Amino acid sequence: MKKYLKNLLLTLVGYLIFMNQSIASENYPQVEIVTTSGTFTIELDRNRAPISVENFLNYVQEGFYKNTIFHRVIEGFVIQSGGYTTEFEMKETKPEIVNESGNGLSNRRMSLGMARSNEPHSASSQFYINLADNFSLNPMPTRWGYAVFGEVISGFEVVDAIGQSATQTFQGLQDVPVAPIIILEAKKLTSENNR
Repeated sequence: MKKYLKNLLLTLVGYLIFMNQSIASENYPQVEIVTTSGTFTIELDRNRAPISVENFLNYVQEGFYKNTIFHRVIEGFVIQSGGYTTEFEMKETKPEIVNESGNGLSNRRMSLGMARSNEPHSASSQFYINLADNFSLNPMPTRWGYAVFGEVISGFEVVDAIGQSATQTFQGLQDVPVAPIIILEAKKLTSENNR
């Protein structure tokens, strides 16, 4: 009887561990971004930014980010992508989403946020990665901020290297890398990817 209870207990513990990992991966999905400068991985926070995460994952699953460029690189501030093709044409996007900047996540170094215009609810496909703590992008009582929805968890050196790229003004946009930095693939990682 003791052996049976011991096996039952071990089975239950194993099941609970597996279920916790499964729940964690659903609430914190990971996406691998492969670029011409290297690969980095981001972890998204579905608990705090469900709209932004679903929006981003929809673009990832459609292959939208493939062959887009980092079109804005400001050393010590941010790198931005998700809007322009390698031919420097703006991509057509889905409808804009609601700003989730009051979610408690902060624009700290290596956090991932939704890029937008001055209109607070204008984010669509473009995202940025903070190269430094940019707390001025956080919401204030009198204004909207920029919504953070994840963070870089590996490949920090790749993100930093992109952030040190030489830039130019090109087709009316400032801070465009001289040598294009292209997203070759963006894919959601699954438990099979991580084995």
